[in-house]
Amino acid sequence: MYEPELNNARESIETLPEDVRERFAEFRSQVEARTTLPWGEHCTECVWPVCYSTCALYERRADGGCRQFAGDAVRIDHRDGLNPYILKVKFKQWAKFWSVGSLKLKPLDRADRTERIHIAVGAIARATPLPAGPKARVLGKINYRRRVTLASAGPAEVPPDCFVLECFNPNARAVSLTLVVRNKDRDVIRRFEESIAITQGYTRARVGFAAIAAAVDTTHPFEVELIPNGCENTTLYFGLMDFVKERSGAAATTAAKAPGGAGARTLKCIVWDLDNTLWDGVLIEDGEKGVRLRQGVVDVIKATDERGILHSIASKNNHDEAMRLLKKLGIEEYFLFPQISWTPKSESIRRIAQQLNIGIDAMAFVDDQAFERSEVQTALPEIIVIDAAECESLPQRAECQGNVTAESRNRRQMYREQEQRETAQNRYTGDYLGFLRSCGIEASIRPLEEENLRRVYELAQRTNQMNFSGNRYHESELRDLMRSAVLKGFVVQCRDRFGDYGIVGFAVVETLRPCLVDLMFSCRVQAKRVEHAVLTFLLHRFAMNGARDFFAKYRRTERNAPSGKVFAEMGFEQVEERDGVQSLVFRCGQAIPDDGIVTVLSELEAAANA
Repeated sequence: MYEPELNNARESIETLPEDVRERFAEFRSQVEARTTLPWGEHCTECVWPVCYSTCALYERRADGGCRQFAGDAVRIDHRDGLNPYILKVKFKQWAKFWSVGSLKLKPLDRADRTERIHIAVGAIARATPLPAGPKARVLGKINYRRRVTLASAGPAEVPPDCFVLECFNPNARAVSLTLVVRNKDRDVIRRFEESIAITQGYTRARVGFAAIAAAVDTTHPFEVELIPNGCENTTLYFGLMDFVKERSGAAATTAAKAPGGAGARTLKCIVWDLDNTLWDGVLIEDGEKGVRLRQGVVDVIKATDERGILHSIASKNNHDEAMRLLKKLGIEEYFLFPQISWTPKSESIRRIAQQLNIGIDAMAFVDDQAFERSEVQTALPEIIVIDAAECESLPQRAECQGNVTAESRNRRQMYREQEQRETAQNRYTGDYLGFLRSCGIEASIRPLEEENLRRVYELAQRTNQMNFSGNRYHESELRDLMRSAVLKGFVVQCRDRFGDYGIVGFAVVETLRPCLVDLMFSCRVQAKRVEHAVLTFLLHRFAMNGARDFFAKYRRTERNAPSGKVFAEMGFEQVEERDGVQSLVFRCGQAIPDDGIVTVLSELEAAANA
C-alpha cells in the first residue's frame, strides 16, 4: 500500500477493540499467498492535471498529488494480521482507493517483507534533507516505480482464488464500497463491478476471481478501485485489500464468515415469515384478532418495493386463513407467489425463485426463529438470512440500494401481468409458439439517450441469465458510449396484450466492422423470442440485409448458456474463442431468420424516414 509511505502518522493497535484485532488476524492461517497492490488515494472525478488548478477541493500532499483523505492515512501496525498493518482513513468527497492491477502472488512472509521495505523506503525519502519540490518528485518517483514494476510483472503463473477486502466500520451506520476492476484500454469497455456492504463492526468480503476474470481480461493491463458510497467524512479501518490464493479448503470457511457470503449483491426479492415477523403473534393460536401488524415492517416493504425489490412469503400456516388476513390488512398485493404451507421453508423459497425466474443468490429470507433461519441457510447457502429483529434496517443495507424509477415502481405490477400471461398460456390449447403469436408482442427499439440511461444502468447491474458479456456499465461509461462515433447503443422496450414490460434490453454495436459487442435482456422476456427479433433487426440494419458479415462477441457462462443458444439458432458460427470470449459471425449471403412472433417498432427507422 502506498499511502503509509507518505507520512509517519501512526496509532497503537490498542486503540482497536480486542475482538476486532482478532478478526483481522484470524484469516491469516487460511491464506497461502497474496498480492501487494500499491493502493493510493484518488478522485472519482479526476481530470489530472487540469484539476490541480481548477478544482476547489484540491489539497496538495507531500508528493504533489491531491489529498483525498481528511487528514493523514494513519498506520496501525498489526503483525499478527494478514496485512502487517491496518490503515485508518477518513474519506473526503469524491475520494476512492485506486491501484494498478497485478496478480503477482507472494507467500505471506515475502509479502510482509515487501510491505516493510516499502515503509522503510518511504521513511528514508521523507527524511531526506531536500526542499519541498525535489522531495515531492522523489516520493512521486517511488510511487511511479512501484506501479510500473507491478504492471510489468506479467500474467500470474497460478491465478488467485479471490479478492479479499477486510474493513472495520466503527460507526452505527452501514456503508458500502464498490469494487471495480477494469481494463486500462478505454476503447474497450470491459469492467467488473460489485457492491460490498460494510455494516457496523468487522467485515471480510470475498469476491471470487472467476467472476472477475469472466468480465475483465487480466492478462492485459488492468486497474482496481474501491469506491465509497456515501462515506464522506466517515472513518474506516482497512486491512487486506488484495488478491489471494487460499489454502485448500479455506474458500468455504471464508465465504461462511463474510457477511452475505461473497460480499454484497443486489437483492431482487425478500421472502418474509408471517408469525412474529410480519405481525406480532401466532395466527393459528391467537386468531385474527390476536395478532398485530408491525407497521415498521410494512414501511420496509413499501420502501424497498419502490426500489424494484420484490416480496414474497414462506410461512408455516394455514394458507386460506393467512391469505384472508393479509387481504384484510390491505397488504396482500405486495406479495408475489406466496408459499404458505407446512413444508420446509427452503422448499418454499426454491419454488418462489423458480416462479420469479431469479437466482437464490438474489434473495433474502427474514424470520424470527433461529431454527428456520438455520434450515434455510443450510439448504440454500447462497441466500442472505436476516433475523426479524434486525429487518427494519433493510433499506439501509448495501444490497437494497437502488434508484426509485418508473421501472422500479412498476416491477411488481409487471410480475402480476406475468402471472396473467402464465395463466393464459396454461389455458391455451395450441403449441407454445402459437401462444406467443397470440400475445401480440411488440419490441420498440430506440437509441441510448439521457432519458433511458438510468434504466439501462439498472438493467446492466441486475441481469445475469441473459447478459451475454457480463459487463456492468457505470453511468459515466454509458454517457461515453452515447458520445462515441463508432459504438451505438440500442434500448429495447417491450409490451404485449397483457401489459408493458418496460425497458428490457440493451445492445451495443461497433459500427465499422460491424460487431455486436454487448447484448443483455431482462429475464422477464426470456423464452419470448425477443432476443431473436432484436438480432434480426440488427442484422438487417448492419449486415446490409445479408450483404456483409456481421460479427458478435459472446462470453459464455453457466448462467447465460441456455439463452446463449439464440446465436446458433439465428445462424451465427463460432470463429474462435479467446480468454473465455467466443467470436461469432453471421456470414454474408445467409438468409436472415424472422419468425414474425415479435413485431419490431424502430424509432431509428422512423426518424430516418421522416
